[in-house]
Amino acid sequence: MALFGALFLALLAGAQAELPGCKIRITSKALELVKQEGLRFLEQELETITIPDLRGKEGYFYYNISEVKVTELQLTSSELHFQPEQELMLQISNASLGLRFRRQLLYWFFYDGGYINASAEGVSIRTALQLSRDPTGRIKVSNVSCQALVSRMHAAFGGTFKKVYEFLSTFITSGMRFLLNQQICPVLYHAGMVLLNSLLDTVPVRSNVDELVGIDYSLLKDPAASASNLDMDFRGAFFPLAEGNWSLPNRAVEPQLREEERMVYVAFSEFFFDSAMESYFRAGALKLSLVGDKVPHDLDMLLRATYFGSIVLLSPAVIDSPLKLELRVLAPPRCTIKPSGTTVSVTASVTIALVPSDQPEVQLSSMIMDTRLSAKVALRGKALRVQLDLRRFRIYSNQSALESLALIPLQTPLKTMLQIGVMPMLNERMWRGVQIPLPEGINFVREVVTNHATSALCTGCALT
Repeated sequence: MALFGALFLALLAGAQAELPGCKIRITSKALELVKQEGLRFLEQELETITIPDLRGKEGYFYYNISEVKVTELQLTSSELHFQPEQELMLQISNASLGLRFRRQLLYWFFYDGGYINASAEGVSIRTALQLSRDPTGRIKVSNVSCQALVSRMHAAFGGTFKKVYEFLSTFITSGMRFLLNQQICPVLYHAGMVLLNSLLDTVPVRSNVDELVGIDYSLLKDPAASASNLDMDFRGAFFPLAEGNWSLPNRAVEPQLREEERMVYVAFSEFFFDSAMESYFRAGALKLSLVGDKVPHDLDMLLRATYFGSIVLLSPAVIDSPLKLELRVLAPPRCTIKPSGTTVSVTASVTIALVPSDQPEVQLSSMIMDTRLSAKVALRGKALRVQLDLRRFRIYSNQSALESLALIPLQTPLKTMLQIGVMPMLNERMWRGVQIPLPEGINFVREVVTNHATSALCTGCALT
């Protein structure tokens, strides 16, 4: 019975798990770029190492080593790779550190001092970063493990007391090697837990897209690492700013990532796009009203001719009133992703009316418009951009089939009006794009977009 209860709870938890609208995969091919930046960063951090002064006495000789600074890092072998459980592993072997320090020696009444260069050789560093999701849904470095070892030290002493320094060098270099071994890992821990987390803080989690809609990129679970990639599941849900707690239930197919040939893959499900369109619908943005001079002149004349029989029956004060053409989306548009392409289906009402001044408007006709738009998706920099193209257009009356036949002459001019007047405005806004969850300093280049039968759009990219 206990086993049955545990199995039931596990199934229930699985059924209630939230599906991602956006997935990002970083492959091992991206790690070479990450390693180059990481090693440059590591060198800068090692230069901040502060080593305590080293003082000692051997017989009548008193020595003091101070102001020790790391001047350079020379790498012979380094490797950065994914490792399950540990997420990201950096291994450096047989490296060397250039050092500079101040020496002081006192023997009876004789004093010697100055600066000298030294080197730490056979340096091995092994550090692992563990990534996780914090309570706010942000990706964080949750733990840094480190092992560091300096095999040997060498200092080129010179001057009057060269022989004395050579006698003392074993004590001095052994002490410096011990202190250096103690300082490398704290610096790397600070770099991972503080500095790297500060960089990850620049990844957007919940931010505004514009004045109407925001987007939620909360991480749904801890990143999952394999030997060849790192996968991250994001909520990828838009929401109207006026209803910050509203969310569209995700019933789309979960996006799948199987490729590993490029540096980065980003996959979006239909839910990602559906939540965007429903958010704009709920925000009242999916409507357009053209009045008077805003209506194209040829279309104005055609509409007046089409409804001439209704217009002549009106009072003279109304006949010459400005014409109004109103488009209003009736339900949230829906996205369909297939291997053949991505389409958006929109159903809207079209209302034609006269708007006399200081009088109620006079409706001439109301019809239904069904459109299908093709969507071309691209990644530029950090933004996902979409360009729409009108593929199918149909108008009909919701009153009678006879009235639908009478609307046939309006089919072509209304479609032309959409292509010339509405689509450019829509695409101008869509091409601004929405930011993808990447940290500062990383951008997408050379993307390849593919559609999958699993209702997921996947983009493979390189990074800069």
